[in-house]
Amino acid sequence: MRIHIDCFPCFLRQSVIALRHGTRDIGLQEEILKAVLEDIGNADTSRPPAYTTTFIHRKIRDSLGADPFRGIKEEYNRIALGLYPSLKKIVRESSDPLWTASRLAIAGNVIDFGIFTSVDVEGTVGRALRGPIAVDDYRSFTKALSAAPEVLYLLDNAGEVVFDRILIEELSSRGAKVTAVVKGSAVINDCTREDAVGTGLAGVCEVIDNGSDAVGTVLEWTSQDFRRRYAAARFVISKGQANFETFTSPEKATFYLFQSKCEVVSKELGLSLGSMLLKES
Repeated sequence: MRIHIDCFPCFLRQSVIALRHGTRDIGLQEEILKAVLEDIGNADTSRPPAYTTTFIHRKIRDSLGADPFRGIKEEYNRIALGLYPSLKKIVRESSDPLWTASRLAIAGNVIDFGIFTSVDVEGTVGRALRGPIAVDDYRSFTKALSAAPEVLYLLDNAGEVVFDRILIEELSSRGAKVTAVVKGSAVINDCTREDAVGTGLAGVCEVIDNGSDAVGTVLEWTSQDFRRRYAAARFVISKGQANFETFTSPEKATFYLFQSKCEVVSKELGLSLGSMLLKES
């Protein structure tokens, strides 16, 4: 993907969302926003949008001296953990628990405060379980999994990580060895090691970080250790829209689980806004 003209107002909107989470000081909000406009104006349109949003959010965090999304990440981890018992029950009673867990993982991708100011988690769960998803490569997913039982799972957001935990537990119950990948440090409401520990995921599978604060997964910005683990992986689950924008792995069995949450990505895919995907690379 590359930046389209429609991305520019989105860059600005994302900046405003972050600043409103980070401070109530209107003067400071305006000061930082004006500084961020320089990064927006210098956006490399040959790159995916996530490259520019990485620089934007890095500047906002540095200017605030804090992570503006820390509070809302903690809140949605608590909300998702509150749903965990009922979601596990849905999976356990399903005729195909892996199918159900994969759809719940896609539903959890709605928890994205880089784009949204509020989310309807329970409504999205119902929609994911009741109807067909726009791109459904589940059959290929199960076939590839049986051939490569070691899974590298690129996590996306806090809160959402509880939904990922359910899928990872189901994968593990089938004999898969899962390694979950978090961000190296805070960026938007993306999952870090702290979130993996707080939501119980660290007790379910191995958790590593990618050494990066990039939005999505930009391999050249990740640590040498992560690149080594990635090179050895044969099966990759890539969660979230930003990972879809930035991460391609044609030489591996790679499956993208996410919701198309912006017009640009939706048009690239030829799908309607809000489409859900389990898409083979």
